[in-house]
Amino acid sequence: MQTLLSHALIDQPQHLVLASPDLEQTRAAVGHCMKPHRLVVRGGGQTLQARMHHVPMGRVSLSRLRYGADVAIEPDRLEGFYLVQMPLAGNALVRCGDQSTESSPQVASVLSPSQPVAMQWAADCDQLMVRIDRRLVDQALAARLGRPDVPALVFQLALRWREAPAWACVVNYLADCAAHGLDLAAHPLLAGQVEQLVVTALLGAQPHSAAAAAPTAARPLLPRHVRKVEDYLRGHADEPISADQLAALAGVSLRSLYAGFSACFGVGPMHYLRDLRLDRVRADLLAADGGRHRSPCDSVASVALHWGFAHLGRFSADYRKRFGENPSETLRRR
Repeated sequence: MQTLLSHALIDQPQHLVLASPDLEQTRAAVGHCMKPHRLVVRGGGQTLQARMHHVPMGRVSLSRLRYGADVAIEPDRLEGFYLVQMPLAGNALVRCGDQSTESSPQVASVLSPSQPVAMQWAADCDQLMVRIDRRLVDQALAARLGRPDVPALVFQLALRWREAPAWACVVNYLADCAAHGLDLAAHPLLAGQVEQLVVTALLGAQPHSAAAAAPTAARPLLPRHVRKVEDYLRGHADEPISADQLAALAGVSLRSLYAGFSACFGVGPMHYLRDLRLDRVRADLLAADGGRHRSPCDSVASVALHWGFAHLGRFSADYRKRFGENPSETLRRR
């Protein structure tokens, strides 16, 4: 497995939100990015050398934090978010609810929002952290269970994250986005895809309290339910959309939603959305203003990113398969 690109995040000065020996300043800065908490230096003669980098990515964020002294941290319950903490160096004792673990460069901790939290970080502890909005996880769980009223999800605390390839790859991807200065806020479709990628990877990598729950028996998916989702896709194709969100809209499980779309259109709802967005790309390219100061390549890339296609090579292949020509050829035909 490739080495984490977290060092690249640290090299970006625009992501630095804290570099201070002051306890109150440190508590305020970390609390602003996470939540208010109690912070105490453990043992005499130690001085904080706190340093934090933080990159918001929609309803997900990536941070790196070290205190440079032995500290005790008590945020109580996180309430609004899940937090995955991955030590790159050093150790931390972490308690979340009735679970506890000694976190290390091999063992991450997954903090659940409904559980009280208390931690002790060693002076050399240097952690990479992924913060995930609780609503993202709730929506994904509701779609998997086929019902809107889902219980608060509690993850197993200890995660051997280097042995979970899907999760490690997602973290690498987030760090790579940060290193290359990709502003996901400027591309909401991409931000939505990243959010879903993070949640899916975590749910697949880590045992949780709903793992054994059986989905509610789904109602037969009538054509009107499929039509409802299709109408929504056509009216909101320029917004972040997930399969979980569509299942909730239809009032059925993900399996029933995919079965209904496959029966009606021969493809799943997300494939249908991709084709719809390709159609919108083509319409935009045919109407594009190819001014003298804008190259065709730049125009194609701009339109593709606007419609949520981040991998331009794969986008071009999908476009060519659907329309029988390259997007640059479409642009020249306007």
